[in-house]
Amino acid sequence: MKATTSTQTGKHCLIELKGVNKVYGKGPAAMHALQGIDLRIGQGEFVAVMGPSGSGKSTCMNILGCLDTPSSGVFLFEGIDVGKLSRDQRALLRRHYLGFVFQGFNLLNRTSALENVELPLIYRGMPAGERRVRALQALEAVGLTGWETHTPGELSGGQQQRVAIARAIVTNPKVLLADEPTGNLDSARSREIMDVLAAFNSERGITIAMVTHDADIAVYAKRIIRFFDGSIDSEEEKPGFA
Repeated sequence: MKATTSTQTGKHCLIELKGVNKVYGKGPAAMHALQGIDLRIGQGEFVAVMGPSGSGKSTCMNILGCLDTPSSGVFLFEGIDVGKLSRDQRALLRRHYLGFVFQGFNLLNRTSALENVELPLIYRGMPAGERRVRALQALEAVGLTGWETHTPGELSGGQQQRVAIARAIVTNPKVLLADEPTGNLDSARSREIMDVLAAFNSERGITIAMVTHDADIAVYAKRIIRFFDGSIDSEEEKPGFA
């Protein structure tokens, strides 16, 4: 049975999906990746999205990240209908409001940690001096002071993911979208990364939506949304979160 999710009482609604469908292909070969998704995420929430492979969770995250568009339905960000934005406007929304953390780190291999973190600021056209200050602050926030000149090949997996998180938060995003952020890490490094993400959520109020297969990682979230066959199957909210 499909469940309709709602943000906690008193939380400003930052993201809302209304009856969102996503279909790939046409006719008998059509694949319905999402079927009538209704979802609300409040400002400052930490939401984990779970479900088996092919359940629609990654498709939903791609829509939230303005990397894909619904076949039908409405996606609102801060009350703005994203479906009515042009491609360039959606790119600006991604650049100024969203941060991304991926399972594979996606760092430039021959580039230092500092330069990797500066990259989103280069796209913004920020002057070099200001970029450097912001990037140094972001690396300090993830505990990598002293590692600024190291390339990804000189860093552990956990350190590389910290660089990726610093790159994601250097723009001060409203929303951090994390796709299996600990998928390539051992359990100890996974806990370290999740502690970093949880701190950004609790201390800075950054809204986090995270896809994970790991129940031990999902417990860091305040709300767990489970997908099944393109629909939201259930949700679980930790008591006392307001």
